[in-house]
Amino acid sequence: MQFFKVKTVEETFALIQEKIAKVGEVSVCALEEALHCVLAEPVAAGENVPAFDRSTVDGYAVVAKDTYGSSESMPGFLTVSGEVKMGEAATTPLSRGEAIYVPTGGMLPPGSDSVLMIEHCEEISGLLNTYKQIAPGENVIRAGEDIKAGEILLEAGTKLRPQEIGALASLGISKVSVYRPIKAAYLSTGDEIVPYDTEKLEIGQIRDINYLTVSGLAREWGVEVIYGGITTDDYDVFASKARELYEQADILILSGGSSVGAKDYTTEVIQSLGDPGVFVHGISIKPGKPTILAVAEGKPVIGLPGHPASAMIIFRLFGEKIIKKLQGEQAQPKPERVFARMTKNIASSPGRSDYIRVRLFMKEGEWWAEPIIGKSGLITTLVKSDGIVEISSEKEGISQGEYVPVLASK
Repeated sequence: MQFFKVKTVEETFALIQEKIAKVGEVSVCALEEALHCVLAEPVAAGENVPAFDRSTVDGYAVVAKDTYGSSESMPGFLTVSGEVKMGEAATTPLSRGEAIYVPTGGMLPPGSDSVLMIEHCEEISGLLNTYKQIAPGENVIRAGEDIKAGEILLEAGTKLRPQEIGALASLGISKVSVYRPIKAAYLSTGDEIVPYDTEKLEIGQIRDINYLTVSGLAREWGVEVIYGGITTDDYDVFASKARELYEQADILILSGGSSVGAKDYTTEVIQSLGDPGVFVHGISIKPGKPTILAVAEGKPVIGLPGHPASAMIIFRLFGEKIIKKLQGEQAQPKPERVFARMTKNIASSPGRSDYIRVRLFMKEGEWWAEPIIGKSGLITTLVKSDGIVEISSEKEGISQGEYVPVLASK
């Protein structure tokens, strides 16, 4: 078998896609414990969200036509005929020329079609002075506008972030079918490697920081990590320890010993774990060329370079893709922070910082951010978004094509 014929990054990604399969074991998980789990089946909405027409602001439910022509200089006048309390049904119909107070989230009274914010009106002895005209549907979320009964809310393969958990909770869902969390086993190799908490190093010794950085990344991705310690550059000892850890986990991660030195047994040890064995031995990348990727009897094995920077970069680049395939996640990972180009103009008011939810996508080698337009009370705008763009208070908006920093959701 010929090794160390380097693959390009693109070839490596394609091979990961081809060779790695999801673990596939499904369990039912309580919703409150499902954060970072991956859905094993699609979830359909069993009811409308919201279940009734409700207000998105504190204000007065009105018929929008009754506010037409209202302004600061020439207010309109409506009779206040009642109040809707939170958690109670609005049963008293609204007639033309009337207004009923509704708190944020409160039910809209029958006959009303919009809500006038309290900032734009004033009640004086049962008479409401209206200082702004509004349109039908303004400051209102209609029943089913967020989630419609029967629609697929989340597809299988969706990783559950806090916003997906919230959307499921809004439907009264308390349990979900998910792929079981995967386990990774980690082993450092090298005669020169010593535990990271070693206080005084001897000449030539190196503290094992790779365990903390690599396992830290894995835990961020929802993986349980088994630490196998440090093994010496002795083939039998190395192979025995690797086999022991391989049997305990869904993926084995080896750090160090992936180059072509005389005492680097990583390739031989990996081949000993099972077929088909190594499919990448060297990647055309800097840092991280001496990287090994393999599948042994269905389990992925990663041989990381020993250099801490190389190990972390390689694991973030390729290890994350392997782990997401194992977890059954379908969506492509998005960067945590990225500069992206806006797909359209977005206006903003000077003196106020606006935060715009966006969907990230790659086009012609660049990240683009598409605004998710929707009322602030809609849960699904959170589910559809990949991140947030800030329009600072001194700006009047963002122009189409402008580069903006995006804080991406995990």
